[in-house]
Amino acid sequence: MAKLKFGKWLGGGLGWAFGGPLGGILGFALGSAFDAASVTVQTNGKSSNSSRVGSSHVGDFAASLLVLSAAVMKSDGKTLKSELDYVKRFLSQQFGEDHAQQQILLLKEILKQEIPLHDVCIQIKQYMPHSERLQIIHYLFGISKADGHVHELELQTIQTIANYLGVSSADFNSLKAMYFRDTNSDYLILEITPSATDDEVKKAYRKMAVKFHPDKVAALGEEVQKAANDKFQKVQSAYENIKKQRGFA
Repeated sequence: MAKLKFGKWLGGGLGWAFGGPLGGILGFALGSAFDAASVTVQTNGKSSNSSRVGSSHVGDFAASLLVLSAAVMKSDGKTLKSELDYVKRFLSQQFGEDHAQQQILLLKEILKQEIPLHDVCIQIKQYMPHSERLQIIHYLFGISKADGHVHELELQTIQTIANYLGVSSADFNSLKAMYFRDTNSDYLILEITPSATDDEVKKAYRKMAVKFHPDKVAALGEEVQKAANDKFQKVQSAYENIKKQRGFA
């Protein structure tokens, strides 16, 4: 264990996220409330400046998550306790209770700011691999349903974020269908239509299983990989539902 400044709570350290528009938002939030604070975090003996080839830092991913979460939560003009609880629960599962407490405090500061959504997303798209961007969209849909009522403005914001992040409409609809069920949801998750042949269903499943496999975000650590497993299981469930409906093995 080591005593570190609050600005390093993101665990793996901040790389590209502390430059550009993301850095401006985070820097202002940190400076507003926690510049002089000191907290205890687990360093695991690793340098806070360590980098990973081909993947964003854990810190960069978490920073992106917080800023985009704030954008979605602000979109309907009110911030609900159920939304904050959802974020805190997710962060606790991914980064531990101590880090989650710190991140929620920072999120509350970010919520006070105007977020230049286009500029933030362009920065994220530039540095973050596609698989990690998909994971963020999946998570944002979870926020939108946290209170049991989906506000249209929140969905519009997630759609805008997905567009800016370079997420295709097929991928967006697949992720959305995991949270918003109708008679075609299983087919949307596999990015096909009910008119697809059995062979096309099988082919689509194999493709989606590769695209959404938790190993795609393994570089972000075991915790984020566990969260990605939920998305992967929904792909498997959709395939099993279609197999059962059609009666093929």
